[in-house]
Amino acid sequence: MRKNIVAGNWKMNLNYEEGVSLFSEIVNMVKDEVIGTQEIVVCSPAIHLSSLGKLASTSSNVAIGAQNIHQAESGAYTGEISASQVKSIGASHVILGHSERRAYFGETDELLSEKVNAALKCNLVPIFCIGETKDERESERFFDVIQAQLEKGLFHLSNEEFAKVVLAYEPVWAIGTGLTASPEQAQEVHAFIRETVANQYSPEIADNTTILYGGSCNPSNAGTLFSQPDIDGGLIGGASLKSRDFLEIVKVFNT
Repeated sequence: MRKNIVAGNWKMNLNYEEGVSLFSEIVNMVKDEVIGTQEIVVCSPAIHLSSLGKLASTSSNVAIGAQNIHQAESGAYTGEISASQVKSIGASHVILGHSERRAYFGETDELLSEKVNAALKCNLVPIFCIGETKDERESERFFDVIQAQLEKGLFHLSNEEFAKVVLAYEPVWAIGTGLTASPEQAQEVHAFIRETVANQYSPEIADNTTILYGGSCNPSNAGTLFSQPDIDGGLIGGASLKSRDFLEIVKVFNT
């Protein structure tokens, strides 16, 4: 049975005090209002991780994650952070392959495959992002792009390793633009992703793989998106910076 997950991605926002304050609000609101079995993850900038890890230890309902890791275990990589360092402060997840990392920092599928290996070695859950640009969508190449990202980034994994990965489909043209894939567009791609995983591994593994939607998801459209049969939650950007908005998205899964 695959998990429903709502993960917040704060990106490069919030100073130290703002981050601690927001996370405290989320933890308290989750405790009071969330009654479902969904998993909740907050992926913060590295400066927050240690303090959020301590706060998260008081709540079994909110996990924390990093927004990136280096592929090496340790070494002379000034400014980077390793999987073991992230794990040591209590984090359980890490976002890998976000379109902004691919576009602004030149991260390739081959590099990301190494980062996935590093995350799994330290028992971090990779939230692996895939998705197409506006040009790739308009030229109807998006299925090929997504399949290539999966093959090059993840399909070297064994069945057991792949089963630990969470996927996040993020149409790049809908990130931070206010545009959102229609429920039908999002479902079509999520179904394709699940079919591709089934062809590589097995229908059982595909059926148990959590696939999140990331692309201007907010309280007003989350319910419609999450009701699609192959959409298992969201990777939330801007709306995760407001505790009430984030909680309303989480509560879509309240049962």
